[in-house]
Amino acid sequence: MKSTHKQNFIAVALIGALAFTTTIAHAADDPLPSWNDGKAKQSITEFVTKVTKEGSPDFVLPEERIATFDNDGTLWCEQPLYFQLLFALDRVKALAPQHPEWKTKEPFASLLKGDVKGALAGGEHAMLEIIIVTHAGMTTAEFEKIVADWIATAKHPKFKRSYTECVYQPMVELLAYLRANGFKTFIVSGGGIEFMRPWTEKVYGIPPEQVVGSSIKTKYEWRDGKPVLMRLPEMNFIDDKTGKPVGINSHIGRRPIAAFGNSDGDQQMLEWTQAGSGARLMMLVHHDDAVREFAYGTESKIGTFSDALMAEAKKDGWVVISMKDDWKWIFPFEK
Repeated sequence: MKSTHKQNFIAVALIGALAFTTTIAHAADDPLPSWNDGKAKQSITEFVTKVTKEGSPDFVLPEERIATFDNDGTLWCEQPLYFQLLFALDRVKALAPQHPEWKTKEPFASLLKGDVKGALAGGEHAMLEIIIVTHAGMTTAEFEKIVADWIATAKHPKFKRSYTECVYQPMVELLAYLRANGFKTFIVSGGGIEFMRPWTEKVYGIPPEQVVGSSIKTKYEWRDGKPVLMRLPEMNFIDDKTGKPVGINSHIGRRPIAAFGNSDGDQQMLEWTQAGSGARLMMLVHHDDAVREFAYGTESKIGTFSDALMAEAKKDGWVVISMKDDWKWIFPFEK
């Protein structure tokens, strides 16, 4: 190789190496690499900067940096049905031999025939009946094992991945980013508290004591010489809509300064968060990507995002996250 060509080759190689190193360094510096640059990402980083910078008029003490997240449709997928309901449907099949009366009793008769739509035609009452029957009559420890076994083996019908792989990569990064800046992150979900607790720490880094959810009643009993908590077939608390601020007050005891949701069921949580003093961040995930996930909103019975909620978001300055435009990747397996 002639000297001039050799020098040119070395120069090009060095420029390429420098560009590659710069790209890697930039990626390492970006705590939210799955987010496209835009209003949503900027709103997050600007909010975190002003509440964590000492001397800032918006500075918030670490112990008051509380962020709450809905789970279904906000941290993981919720279509074609809520994952806990899919778990309950599998439980109906497993328990059917012990309940011959289900062959003629709704909503179980329809479920056993594979008619999920027919079974759920009864609306919220039918769903609650399915949940209560399949989630009660056992100890809390037994239920935890049943959930853990299901989570380890069940697959999403569309993506053919485990349900815990169907979490949103951008939101997992957001959780980590907030915790790195002194925030305490909580799940506040309409889902069952004891359905979520067995796996949230591994998947989201959120320990069981920071999970707020709906619950059925439990009773202290002795079994085989040991104390146990028995799960009873009766609802205790529904952590949805107006229940979310109540659950936050009961379990957390501090008003959040940041709240994240995706549906009408999260409206009151965001309102409660915004009603506090000082800097606040309220965000809603909008499912508008039919190619990579699902596109749904006001017409959907699962994760309804009504026109009224969109109007309130615009009026109150809540940030709406577009899955299609704001997220480079939706799921970890896309990367």
